[in-house]
Amino acid sequence: MTTTYAVLSEGLEKRFGAVHALRGLDLAVAEGTVCGMLGPNGAGKTTAVRLLTTLLRPDAGSARIAGHDLVREAAAVRRAIAVTGQDTSIDGDLTGRENLRLFARLHRVGRSAARAGELLDRFGLTEAADRPASGYSGGMRRRLDLAASLIRRPRVLFLDEPTTGLDPAGRGLIWDAVRELTGEGTTVLLTTQYLEEADRLADGIALVDRGRVAHTGSPGQLKALVGAHAEVVVADPGALGAAAGVLDRLTGSEPSLDRERNAVGAVTRDPTLTLPQLVRTLDAAGVPLLDASLRPPSLDDVFLRLTEGPGAFAGRSLESTDSTDSTDHKERAA
Repeated sequence: MTTTYAVLSEGLEKRFGAVHALRGLDLAVAEGTVCGMLGPNGAGKTTAVRLLTTLLRPDAGSARIAGHDLVREAAAVRRAIAVTGQDTSIDGDLTGRENLRLFARLHRVGRSAARAGELLDRFGLTEAADRPASGYSGGMRRRLDLAASLIRRPRVLFLDEPTTGLDPAGRGLIWDAVRELTGEGTTVLLTTQYLEEADRLADGIALVDRGRVAHTGSPGQLKALVGAHAEVVVADPGALGAAAGVLDRLTGSEPSLDRERNAVGAVTRDPTLTLPQLVRTLDAAGVPLLDASLRPPSLDDVFLRLTEGPGAFAGRSLESTDSTDSTDHKERAA
């Protein structure tokens, strides 16, 4: 089957004077999916969103959004997309309902009152609908801003850190809305500082580092790349060497020691390794244990491992990345 891409960019570049913000951004987002764009501050995520939404013009490269050329068909791109940025576009002098009806009229959306009511209910704003938006909390204004972006059911929705500053309830409402949108066929490109958010929502993740997409994959694929972390705490410091030998054989990676805690850790990408197997092997080797754990990686681990230094992994494929070290321990095993 041929995949249809709602967002497809090749070699996008953007400079601001001496600052090279984007250095050849390649990105492919399939229709009806959520792509989470992650990266350290200054990696180029917001610049990429501003460029892909026609707010900036690329210096080089090309892109197609909802089938339209980003530069030659910019007006068609704008008709197909909606954007929720880090700053809200809400008029504080209008009520929440009036804001949404205004956006509906601007976009020539029929039945504006019904559409406004539907979105107010979806984002938990019905009770505050007829109060001036200037009295809304920051989280309520964020939800109203997202509701305004959805007034005309866009084909592609760009969300630039949409839940920053929201409480867990408000964040959950936006997560539910994103899931509903993709279920209806909308494509979502999401930049976020919350790795849990990307883990829960994203079908695919693009890790951006120094203006390039350094790695792509599903959350599961990226976690498998980093590997699970095995750790044992021994009752006798003299058994640290034996424990390290067992972990070396089971994980195939060099163990790390934390002598203050009498602990040994190692990273494994072997999905068949289990905690009972680890404990039984240590017991057979005569290693006295106080504790043992086998922790699957989180997206926090992925983010920290793959963006741990300026450009440390930019340009490498998933297969070529070395994941054999652990940042949780202080000293390499001798």
